[in-house]
Amino acid sequence: MCGRFTLVVTYEELLEILDKNYEIKSFESNHELPRYNIAPTQDVISIIHDGEKYRVGYLKWGLVPSFAKDEKIGLKMINAKAETLLEKPSFAKLIETKRCVILADSFYEWKKDEHIKTPYRISILDQKVFPLAGLRSVYQREDGSKLHTVTIITTEANQFMKEIHERMPVILTKESEKIWLNLNNQNIQQILSCLKPYDDHQMQSYQVSSYVNSSLHEDENCIKRV
Repeated sequence: MCGRFTLVVTYEELLEILDKNYEIKSFESNHELPRYNIAPTQDVISIIHDGEKYRVGYLKWGLVPSFAKDEKIGLKMINAKAETLLEKPSFAKLIETKRCVILADSFYEWKKDEHIKTPYRISILDQKVFPLAGLRSVYQREDGSKLHTVTIITTEANQFMKEIHERMPVILTKESEKIWLNLNNQNIQQILSCLKPYDDHQMQSYQVSSYVNSSLHEDENCIKRV
C-alpha cells in the first residue's frame, strides 16, 4: 500500500518543476513546503489534463465516490489496486475521465519483522520529484458544496521493494505519465499497461525513525536516516 509520502521541495523548486514538466506558470500553495509526512485525509498536490492543458490543484487524499452515502468512506479508499480497477464500481468509471497524478519525492513503507514494523523512506534515482498514478472523484455534499478527492494506485512490488513490502505505489515514467494523463486516449488496455512496478534498479531506500509513525509529526526529523 501507500499510506504516507513526502514532497521535500521549496515553493520555488515546485514552480520550476510545474513549468518544466507541465508548462504551468503559477500555483498558489495552501501549505508550507517542504512536506515531510503527508498522510491520508490531507490535501495533496495533483496534476490533471483538461483536454487542452495541464492543471494543478489540491485534492483530498481518500477517494469518496460520487454515489457514496457518507464521505467518511474516503478513509478506507486511500489506495486502489491496479489489478482490480475494472472490477470495482468505485474505480471502473473513473478510469476514462478522472485520471490524475500526485506529486511526491519519496514515500514511506514499514517493513514487518515478527512483531516489529520498521519505517523506510523510498525514492527513485532518475527523478527528484515523480508522479504517482491516481484516480479522482467529485462528491457533492447535502449543502451543495463539492469535495474533490483522490486515491493512489498501487501495484505488486518489484524486486527491490519486496525486501520491504509486497506492494508499492505506481510511479509513472515520463512516457507512461503522458499516456495516463491524456484523456483523449480511451484505449483502456494501453492505459492500464502504465500501471506496473517501477524499474527496481532506479530505486533507493534507507531506514528512518519511528518518529514518522505519527502523522502529527511534520518536520525534517521524519526523513533523517537511522
